[in-house]
Amino acid sequence: MKYFVYLFSILTFTACKENKPKVEESTDQKAKRIHKKIIAIDTHNDININNFSDSINYTQRLDTQINLPKMDEGGLDVTWLIVYTGQDTLSDEGFAKAKENAMSKFKAIHRLCEDIAPDQIELALNSDDVRRIHQAKKKVAMIGVENAYPMGEDLSNFKKYYDLGARYISLSHNGHSQFSDSNTGEKDNVWLHNGLSDLGQEAVKEMNRLGIMIDVSHPSKEAMKQMIALSKAPIIASHSSARALCDHSRNLDDEQLKLMKENGGVVQAVAFSSYLNTKKDKAYNAYIKTILEKVADSMGLEWYSRDQFPSLTDAQKETFMKNYPKVKKIGISMVEKIPGAPKMVDVSDFVDHIDYMVDLIGIDHVGISSDFDGGGGIKGWSDASETFNVTLELVKRGYTEEEIAKLWGENLLRVLDEVQAVAAELQKS
Repeated sequence: MKYFVYLFSILTFTACKENKPKVEESTDQKAKRIHKKIIAIDTHNDININNFSDSINYTQRLDTQINLPKMDEGGLDVTWLIVYTGQDTLSDEGFAKAKENAMSKFKAIHRLCEDIAPDQIELALNSDDVRRIHQAKKKVAMIGVENAYPMGEDLSNFKKYYDLGARYISLSHNGHSQFSDSNTGEKDNVWLHNGLSDLGQEAVKEMNRLGIMIDVSHPSKEAMKQMIALSKAPIIASHSSARALCDHSRNLDDEQLKLMKENGGVVQAVAFSSYLNTKKDKAYNAYIKTILEKVADSMGLEWYSRDQFPSLTDAQKETFMKNYPKVKKIGISMVEKIPGAPKMVDVSDFVDHIDYMVDLIGIDHVGISSDFDGGGGIKGWSDASETFNVTLELVKRGYTEEEIAKLWGENLLRVLDEVQAVAAELQKS
């Protein structure tokens, strides 16, 4: 009898357990689970070499938008640190000065990974490195070059940059380089090469041969089309959004986006407010302008508008960029407390661009970037500590775990693999 009572109890408990309603995962819980599981890659973060010293560096929670504590807080796994050089004269003097700047940034990145915090972050050169380092619970650094101008006219410099860890390079920035016209030529319709120069065409071939991803975020549309025609490997736009939603020359129009799909490349949507919603951005900036000036004045700092920036000395630029995050943070907090103040461009505006590009060219050709410490940052993703908010917005819009993984980095790693596979074949011949 006792046996039957015991058996009945077991069967009753099992049935109750099976019939017990399952607690559904909330949107926030689902987003956190996905965000923890995927590898989150941001393909464009600028650096200031002064933040790579023994006393001031990325192991500290600096005012910079990118540093290791903020990456930890937001669950950002991979940061592409940028060797950026502004455009100057196409002369030996200009090239020499630019080379010095570029080398100082390469050294800073290597110092972070090899001397300052090798136990926390490591430099990756391929997708296998990314996965290995991530598995070891460390952050991943990769190197992108924004503007090939410092290379002068010596194509052997591409190999030198590759050996230093560069895995994507843009052939121009804001201004026509010796390699390529820039998107900035649209302003006055004045072009230097009508796309790529002869040297630029050779540079495309050399990047294919070495296994360096070609970045088309700053070159002109004609240059971009010529790069796609010449390249034997997929290309990337490291930080560009959809021009159909925001008519800025730094964004890609539908024709360009479709070419990126045909090429097999990836477009990394960028969280840069003026490339996402021009109307909203202009209204907000016009409103906050005087507030920022007052904040800077109260702190005894010089403050400059964006159009003044090109005329500043290097020392003025350095001081401004050092103080910019502090002043802006105070200004933003002040505006948020003012009733009726214009709204900032936010994560929703950003994901609108992701939605648009995914609908047009497919989930396999879209990625994510911020341009942190180079002008990027929006409400909700103002620095690396808020990275999770992007995943949360993607979950709210119905993206699956697999799709979110692709957007956050798998697409980019696929392109890197394909670029390096093409290089391996070319080096055999």
